[in-house]
Amino acid sequence: MLQRSFIIAGALALSSCTTIENTVAGKPADLTPDLPTVPENWTNGSVPAADSVENWLAQFNDSDLISVVEEALTANPDILASEARVRAAREQSRAVFGRSLPSVNYSFANGYATQFTSTALGGGVVVDGRFDQPTFDQRFDLRWELDLWGRVRAGNRAARADHVASEADLAAARLSLGGEAALAWIDLNAALQQERVARETLEARTRVVELTERRFERGLSAALDVRTARTELAQSEAQIASQAQARENAARRLEILLGRYPSTEIEAPATLADLDPIEPILDPTILLSRRPDIAAAEARLEAAGYRAEQARLALLPAFTATSTISNSSSIEFADIFDPERISANIFGALTQNVWNGGALRADKRAAVANAEELAATYTSTVLTAWREVEDALANDKFLALQLDAQSRALEEARLAEELALRQYQNGLVSIFNLLQSQTTRLNTESNFINASAQRATNRVNYHLALGGGGPIDPNESDAVRTVELSESKAP
Repeated sequence: MLQRSFIIAGALALSSCTTIENTVAGKPADLTPDLPTVPENWTNGSVPAADSVENWLAQFNDSDLISVVEEALTANPDILASEARVRAAREQSRAVFGRSLPSVNYSFANGYATQFTSTALGGGVVVDGRFDQPTFDQRFDLRWELDLWGRVRAGNRAARADHVASEADLAAARLSLGGEAALAWIDLNAALQQERVARETLEARTRVVELTERRFERGLSAALDVRTARTELAQSEAQIASQAQARENAARRLEILLGRYPSTEIEAPATLADLDPIEPILDPTILLSRRPDIAAAEARLEAAGYRAEQARLALLPAFTATSTISNSSSIEFADIFDPERISANIFGALTQNVWNGGALRADKRAAVANAEELAATYTSTVLTAWREVEDALANDKFLALQLDAQSRALEEARLAEELALRQYQNGLVSIFNLLQSQTTRLNTESNFINASAQRATNRVNYHLALGGGGPIDPNESDAVRTVELSESKAP
């Protein structure tokens, strides 16, 4: 009982020293991120309310796109790797917490003790004897570090914040993969449209070659016209091969994202969505609660802050209670579990580092510097997120204008091609005028497809910048919200 009283008195005495923490370990570091002043609205407009951005895939009016994204989220191996990292972080957090609890170790040793004796029987006869006796030792060792200053608690919270960061990383990986799958689907459909245009151009130039050859046979065209028409026909064949190559590359990229073998067997309708303008409502601060990469950066900053605090508190004395009970002597096995005997063997050890070459203080400064780095990284992540939304909002306006102009240009180019063909048939223009009009129509239609694909791509990037949401991952928001670490969750 005397030793128990010593432990309690020692703990009370240490906890009453209110000045030792500041004099020995210093004050906690201030790790507040330095964010700029945030405007109430986006420079290029605002963003939709949360309930309208949650179902962002629906605006493409493409059930196949939703199926592709859902397949990617269930079959892609990178997601499985991210899920494994979350499980590892969760178990690591549990392990750190478990090590903060009292530890009990049991050991058992068994052997034989041999004794030699000599017995005189008389008449000079001596008998040597050997006696073997089994021996054993059972031992329980108990150890527990009392968390007087909160150093152990800070380590537990750091590990828990690491777990939160891994969950946010998983949400970010799912969002990124869903976006990649959507972008790959858009690229595949755009490549199919470009290939269709190339084949239509081949058909048109085949007709020009046939027309030119007939005119040459009747003496209405020169041999130069025939050679020129055949040259453009061959160029069209080359263009088809180039577009087919782009289409197969896009298909293989998408199939890999879906966890399939890249066989280019996936089918697509060769259509691109006609998107409505973005309707604004919210302010830029919404990203701080929606983006999983910001949640991950925040959790890592919190973990680094706890580790900096842990390193600071390591400069203070550590108090450890230990107890060892064994029945290697006359103690019966059942006596090992006697509470009075256990308490009578509890020892308290107070340890204070006196000198270790400044290692602990260097650890503290390194931990603080690492936390300061993550604070700057958090600020950079938030700034990047705001820039991505501003870029997407501005791009949507410019791409809408570009798409409208390309649409009008394509209509005029098609009419010009039809007019040039009729005039060439009537001998009013040269073949060069006809081929030029076909080339203009081909380039204009290709540019229109590119503009449509770019606007669809930008719309995907816009919702990725917002933090996504919607049918691709109903659990994503829960993973992001775990970044809100509260004291009530502390084990």
